[in-house]
Amino acid sequence: MAVPLGTIRTGAPADVRAIADLVLEHRVTLVVVGHPLLLSGEAGERAHHAERFAAALTGLLEIPVLLQDERLSTVEAERALRQTGASGRDRRRAVDRSAATVILQAWLDTDLSG
Repeated sequence: MAVPLGTIRTGAPADVRAIADLVLEHRVTLVVVGHPLLLSGEAGERAHHAERFAAALTGLLEIPVLLQDERLSTVEAERALRQTGASGRDRRRAVDRSAATVILQAWLDTDLSG
């Protein structure tokens, strides 16, 4: 079953180690990393950072690490949270977790359809 395990905010290199620990603890078989492309589809600095991050994970883990286009995932996550009636403060706290769910679902939709 594919489920996001949350967000990690520790900074390099501790974030890579924290993800590796989650992979081991939960017997994860695949990691999907958000790829923040520009709206044009081009890779900007944030996308290059995500690519380096995914490469670091790939070097540490023995499972696939894939990049998933995350354009507009935050917008979609905020919209979904608003529809649940979450307050502005609650939405701000939950938006990264919700965006992770949107990114994972987009990967699942792409993987299952193709």
